[in-house]
Amino acid sequence: MSGKFTTVRLTVGGDHFEILVHPDNALNFKLGRNVELSQVIAIDEVYSDSSKGLRVSSEKLQKHFNTINHAEAAKIVLEKGELQLTTEQRRKMMEDKRKQIISIIARNYIDPRTGLPHPPTRIQQALQEVRVSIDPFKDAQEQTKMVIDQLRTIVPLKSEKMKLRVKVPPQFSPQAIGVIKGVGEILNEEWGSDGSLTALVEIPAGVHSSLMERLGAVTKGSAQASVLR
Repeated sequence: MSGKFTTVRLTVGGDHFEILVHPDNALNFKLGRNVELSQVIAIDEVYSDSSKGLRVSSEKLQKHFNTINHAEAAKIVLEKGELQLTTEQRRKMMEDKRKQIISIIARNYIDPRTGLPHPPTRIQQALQEVRVSIDPFKDAQEQTKMVIDQLRTIVPLKSEKMKLRVKVPPQFSPQAIGVIKGVGEILNEEWGSDGSLTALVEIPAGVHSSLMERLGAVTKGSAQASVLR
C-alpha cells in the first residue's frame, strides 16, 4: 500500500480490522477537530491486513458491525480504532506534550531548598534521566502527577501557592486584570471610583517572578504587589 497512508486498527472479538487513512486528517479527527470523513478515510475498504490487501469478509462485517457495507464499517473502525501515528507525527506530538508538562511543572512547583522554581532546562534534563513515558494523546495536566512522582526520585519538588495583594492604577487596570487571570485566581477584587484595581490573588509560587515582570510591562512599572503571609 502507498506510503502516503497510515492505518487505524481495531480488534473486536478476536478479529482484526484495519482501514487506510490520510495521516494528518486522521490525526485531526482523533484530536476532535472538524474534518470531513471523506478527507480522512483514503479507501472505503476494511482489511484484515492492509499491507497485503486482505479484505474482511462480508460475514465478519455483519457479525461485528451489523453491516456488509465496507464504507459504513470503515467509519466505525475510524471512530473506535487506534490511529497508527507516523514517525514525524509521534515525534512532534511527544515534543509538544513534553513542553506542556514542563511548563505546568515550572509554573506550579518549586525547589523547597531555595523556594524558587526549577528552570525548564533542569526539568527537561530530569525527564530524560528518569526516562518518563509520555502519552501523546493524553491530557498534559492528567499526566503531570505521574511525571512528578517519577521526577521526585532525582529532583526535589514542592507544590506551593502564594497570595498577593495587587494594586493597579486606573489607566492600566483592564490590561493588568487580564494578565492576572492568565496565571492565577482572583479571590477578591475592588474597583475604585477612578477605575483603579485592588485585587487579592492566589498564584502558583513558581509564576511569581514572571507575573511581576508582565505586570511591570503592562503597567509601565506602576503596579504594586505585596506577598501576604
